[in-house]
Amino acid sequence: MGSEAGHRLYVKGRHLSYQRGKRNTNPGTSLVKIEGVDDPKAATFYLGKKVAFVYRAHREIRGTKIRVIWGKVTRSHGNSGVVRVNFRSNLPPKSFGASVRVMLYPSSI
Repeated sequence: MGSEAGHRLYVKGRHLSYQRGKRNTNPGTSLVKIEGVDDPKAATFYLGKKVAFVYRAHREIRGTKIRVIWGKVTRSHGNSGVVRVNFRSNLPPKSFGASVRVMLYPSSI
């Protein structure tokens, strides 16, 4: 069962910040920079895709310390290919700069 090219499940992304204005932050929407996406045209491919923030916690639940917060790409943001993501529960500010996984499903192709 080798993992050949073309079987990637996700692309790496980085949690930049919350959506914000000059003074107010809006933690309900997170901004994510996807690797290899540098303009809004390329970002449209990722609209509707699932995003996972995977982290380790101290306490075990159901035999694992690994936990996930799921989200969904809602739209692009700005001119450099950043996307807006709504997570089920808001990501903690501690995760700024952390990696997220942008899944390649559900697929619209």
